[in-house]
Amino acid sequence: MYKQQFLVCLFSVVLLSSLAALVAAQGSRNNTSRWQTLKGDPPLVIARGGFSGMFPDSGQYAYQLAVSIGLPNVVVWCDVQLTKDGSGICFPDLRLENGSNIDDIFKNGSNAYPVNGVPMRGWFSVDFTFNDLEPVNLKQRIYSRAPNFDGTPQQILGVEDVVGLVKPPSLWLNVQHDAFFSQHNLSMRTFIISLSRRVIVNYISSPEVNFLRSIIARFRTSRTKLIFQFLAPDEVEPLTNQTYDSLLRNLTFIKTFASGILVPKYYIWPVDNSLYLQPHTSVVSDAHKAGLEVFASDFLNDDAHLPYNYSYDPVAEYLSYIDNRDFSVDGVLSDFPITPSEAIDCFSHVGKNGKEQVNLSVISFEGASGDYPGCTDRAYSKAISDGVDVLDCPVQMTNDGIAFCLGSINLRERTNVDETDFSNLATSNPDLNFDSGIYTYNLTWSQIHSTLRPAIYNPYANFSLYRNPIARNDGNFMQLSDFLDFARNASSVSGVLISIENAGYLAEKQGLGVTDAVLDALSKTGYNNQTAKNIMVKSSDSAVLRKFKSRSNYELVYLVKEDIRDITNSTISEIKKFASSVVITKESVFPLDKAFLTTQTDVVPKLQAFGLHVYVQLFRNEFVSQPWDFFSDPYVEINTHVSFMEINGVITDFPATAVKYKSKFIAVLFIYFLFHLCSVFS
Repeated sequence: MYKQQFLVCLFSVVLLSSLAALVAAQGSRNNTSRWQTLKGDPPLVIARGGFSGMFPDSGQYAYQLAVSIGLPNVVVWCDVQLTKDGSGICFPDLRLENGSNIDDIFKNGSNAYPVNGVPMRGWFSVDFTFNDLEPVNLKQRIYSRAPNFDGTPQQILGVEDVVGLVKPPSLWLNVQHDAFFSQHNLSMRTFIISLSRRVIVNYISSPEVNFLRSIIARFRTSRTKLIFQFLAPDEVEPLTNQTYDSLLRNLTFIKTFASGILVPKYYIWPVDNSLYLQPHTSVVSDAHKAGLEVFASDFLNDDAHLPYNYSYDPVAEYLSYIDNRDFSVDGVLSDFPITPSEAIDCFSHVGKNGKEQVNLSVISFEGASGDYPGCTDRAYSKAISDGVDVLDCPVQMTNDGIAFCLGSINLRERTNVDETDFSNLATSNPDLNFDSGIYTYNLTWSQIHSTLRPAIYNPYANFSLYRNPIARNDGNFMQLSDFLDFARNASSVSGVLISIENAGYLAEKQGLGVTDAVLDALSKTGYNNQTAKNIMVKSSDSAVLRKFKSRSNYELVYLVKEDIRDITNSTISEIKKFASSVVITKESVFPLDKAFLTTQTDVVPKLQAFGLHVYVQLFRNEFVSQPWDFFSDPYVEINTHVSFMEINGVITDFPATAVKYKSKFIAVLFIYFLFHLCSVFS
């Protein structure tokens, strides 16, 4: 239990600067932009099983975290199941082994029953009384999520336990299998109506017409709203014997027993087999015309099948449902309620050129290389349109001495060289730490430019997370001189970052002078005679930076490749002799253990105390790149580094996310938040 409390209290330290912004952010104060919901109110955030993206679904911790960090009107979702003695419990699945350790407690407790006509075996709530379930503990039901909170005492909760323990602002009860419980002589109708006399129930949803019709008389004049839930389009609704797709075309009928509909998100934004969005449907506008609210479900920050259009940015997905020119859903059902809260309260109804809220430099990593092959004209153009501050070029050298931009000296990592006749040039290079590579210095510029195609880099292919495959080979390589001209003509770009690595090896082993090539290109493109663009030169080699030291108008940036936990004053003083800024890794700020934060270091404040700017890399949108503590949300990760550690800049291959953050996210610090969240879980 100590480990549990430590991790949760560590969350609160991180969230001190990251989550309090949700209490009073600019989106909800923007009264000039009317929401396109049915009644013009902001969309609701519905926390599915609480904060089930982190803690076991429907457990006390999940519910308490959702209420603690959500919007003031967050809605808590409970999937209602009935026990053998008619008690109502909150549990996400009809089979209890899918989210608890009941199969370990009652090893012989499984049974087989028909569910909607399909035989199913498992541990069902109808075979156990509420008291029987007391020794059963909840566990994470999605195996790709952190299992760290399994095994901690988290009992299955009754519906009234949730209300008593958590005191949610609003309660949503979902009744998924009324017909199944009826087959076992258990009445969901009786339970719901009895409960509603003791507890305020704000929403009741079900995919079964018969159940909603059976309770409509009780709730017709109450504040409780009945919501019809749509399942997969080809599934059949039992009473009407119609598919849900056909029922969607008869919204007038739905309106006779419900005030709203809950639909999977793909009903609204269809996705093709290649994971790209199709034009949105008319579901929302049609339902609003029929007087029905529309709630969208299935939102996950850790969705490995998120359409590529969103660039793995969960906020971008939410905004497409709540802040577009055509419609807004009335609410979203999410396992990660913090993120839709941000989308609604921080990022909605704010123009692209909003005033900056945070003093932060956004530096690209090979341009917008999360969307296009890095260091191409397409990646650089996208970074500029995203609003990047500093455009970067990692300089490589060709066989004939041409400096150009590419993210690796090994062509196999950033081009399609293996698909060409040059594939037979592969060799190992211990000096560069490559077991097998085809290197930029093996080919001339003409061979690279005319024969090879750039290839998008997929750092998380082992997780089956790929970047914009339709554009996997888009764009053209750029010589350093062309890059400098390109950046100079981009008025919104404040500077360029030239990265130089392997200079000693290239000079000694290949006879190529990369530092001289960079100095020559900067001179010939007029950068030495201007002040509009900041010139940054980055290297992990102090000898490279010393060579540029005579140029007083250059910002020299020392790259610390290793993860460090501390740094001495004498080391910083030595760095000051050849650099004015430092790039460090994220783990040098927040060290990790098994993908959880363990503490924070003093590296950033120590470096800044000596007058050094501190830039941190590498910020990526893919959820597997972020520690669990940041809830698979890139904005929480960025904000924690900026508001809590006050870093000067971020280096990212998704500059749109960082730009959106700094121009639209309001970070408000509440010291009491630390103590409040720790006390909740103590």
